[in-house]
Amino acid sequence: MIKKRLLLLLKPLDVLVTPQSNSFSRLPNGKQVLHHLENRIQVHKDAINFCQDVLKRKSVDWEPLFRDTLSQRVRNVDLVVTVGGDGTLLQASHFMDDSTPILGVNSDPTQVEEVEEFSNDFDATRSTGYLCAATVNNFEQVLDEIFEDRVSPDPVSRISICINARKLPCYALNDLLIAHPCPAAVSRFSFRLRKDGHPQSHTCLVNCRCSGLRVCTAAGSTAAMLSAGGFSMPILSRDLQYMVREPISPVASGLNLMRGFVESHLTMDITWSSKDGVLYVDGSHFTYPIQQGDVIEISSKAPVLKIYLRQGSIC
Repeated sequence: MIKKRLLLLLKPLDVLVTPQSNSFSRLPNGKQVLHHLENRIQVHKDAINFCQDVLKRKSVDWEPLFRDTLSQRVRNVDLVVTVGGDGTLLQASHFMDDSTPILGVNSDPTQVEEVEEFSNDFDATRSTGYLCAATVNNFEQVLDEIFEDRVSPDPVSRISICINARKLPCYALNDLLIAHPCPAAVSRFSFRLRKDGHPQSHTCLVNCRCSGLRVCTAAGSTAAMLSAGGFSMPILSRDLQYMVREPISPVASGLNLMRGFVESHLTMDITWSSKDGVLYVDGSHFTYPIQQGDVIEISSKAPVLKIYLRQGSIC
């Protein structure tokens, strides 16, 4: 039997805190916060060691790699396993096509009791892991189910982005934000939706002065979009959701177009009118500068990402 090949992608250990820093001494509860962050590092480190120990017992060829060192397309592996949170899975997704499935292991899940205990002192939230199907508690079980073909990955939509007809090399799994480089400055742009294959079939032009435009996938609809007042979508939906952020005096005819959906058969065409702008892919993971006159095309025509999702997360 041919051994399966696996890439183990790890969140770095130094992301959360530098224990040598004196900045915590200025906080009234600095020692408490520092202890919490140091515990998070240890929990994450223990999770990495646990997952590696499990893999050592399996008949599988595997290679560990910290996510910050991933710089080329993932190839020649049967499965990618990320150990961290949604951010680590997002980082991996930018280097993956639709041929390799991915499993996320939440290395440091939020503990509800801990958050409640320290709610008056500091934010004790850890990792949400919305896209992670495993923790150390069930990693080996989930891995066995995958190797024995008892579970299948789900096809999760991503956003395809073109700037001036040039397709960007990465796809957004969560969302993208188009805005002025200065968050206090006004973003000016116009957009319309058109039906694929019918260039003359499009909605009216919507002109915007605002603080930017956010577009999300179904997977990203529970993140920043939901916090901004958007809607949670079924995770396997192929539609995209958009929202014009803080529009300045929109005309009455365009009020109902300040937010909405880009259905799977539609493309959103955006013309940037400010002097400068930035397109942010999945937060700050990737950024692309844009300038006045640039045309950005957004759709859900990107290759899906095959993710092993938690049971019960599909609705």
